[in-house]
Amino acid sequence: MRILFVADGRSPIALNWIRHWVKRGDEVLLASTFPCKIELPLAGLRITPVAFSGTKSAPRPGAVKKGGFWGARSLGLRTVIRQFLGPLTIPRAAPALRRFVEESTPDLVHALRIPYEGMLAADALAPLCVPLLISVWGNDFTLHAPATPLMRHYTTWALTVADALHADCQRDIRLAHEWGFDAEKPTLVTPGNGGIRADVFYPPDPLQSAPLVINPRGFRAYVRNDTFFKAIPLVLAEKPETRFLCASMAGEPQAAKWIRELGIESAVELLPPLPHEQMADLFRRASVVVSPSIHDGTPNSLLEAMACGCFPIAGDLESIREWITPEANGLLVDPADASALAAAILRGLGDSDLRQRAARANAEIIAQRAEYSANMGRVEGFYKQLVSDKVV
Repeated sequence: MRILFVADGRSPIALNWIRHWVKRGDEVLLASTFPCKIELPLAGLRITPVAFSGTKSAPRPGAVKKGGFWGARSLGLRTVIRQFLGPLTIPRAAPALRRFVEESTPDLVHALRIPYEGMLAADALAPLCVPLLISVWGNDFTLHAPATPLMRHYTTWALTVADALHADCQRDIRLAHEWGFDAEKPTLVTPGNGGIRADVFYPPDPLQSAPLVINPRGFRAYVRNDTFFKAIPLVLAEKPETRFLCASMAGEPQAAKWIRELGIESAVELLPPLPHEQMADLFRRASVVVSPSIHDGTPNSLLEAMACGCFPIAGDLESIREWITPEANGLLVDPADASALAAAILRGLGDSDLRQRAARANAEIIAQRAEYSANMGRVEGFYKQLVSDKVV
């Protein structure tokens, strides 16, 4: 198969997905919306900036983040600017992607998330007879789609043009239909990065009991890290030996400011972005993983932590309830309530029986619903059917 992906070529999630098809022997092309350096043997690479993505360069693995416009403090502002003005760049960017499609003649185009890759692909492919699959990522419908009139327009347009949809939770299939996606068109639900690799993400033996908490989410517009940091001194007041690891937060001035103001320097370590193998090691060392998000689908980092035996505490969202049943295999809290989050962390650290039961349940859930090879096997069949249906 000859597959063209429209994706952020810097994204570990996108690269994990694309890598499968390269290793399988397919001809893989990438139209990256961000400048990037790809080490995979692609059949073709084209940089197709949209929504001002050309202004940000690719991060280096392990690089410490810096402040300024690309720091955490301006995250909300950047999101708003892109939501208002980003769609205006689509008509100008689409012809370049259309030319790439015409030159490369793929059997299938797969856009990994709706804003702005799916929007761009829909505008470029509307006049072409090439099947278009769009993946929905966790906050496409709940955060981005309703943000502005143009975001609403281009979300609906992308769903109209798309021949099929992939999402990481059933909630987003339901929302897609509410946003106008034809109920007769095919859909597939699998984890956004393809699934969990059991050779990388597996539990320790015995299960960890150290008072170590990890937040793997970094800084995102939809993650309440302010709540997380405010919860830390409340936890320390009851369990002062607890330590907190914060992935992808090294060098973030906002995180450093909160740590100083809250007087928790000795209990918190800010880490740079880490490769999967190192993250898996951290998950195995930790007892509790925290994901205080207000918008989400199925966070890949949450599944990875669950696979490593971490006790999950997450925002109480419809999509997360597809994976976590409170008091059975994790806890769900109001992500804006620092006291509730602190109480959940203390419960997770202090109740070894609950952690053990959750670890057993989560191992079974991951094996049944999130194992990488099984999920990608389903995706392979889905791809083949899309190509076959379009030819017919």
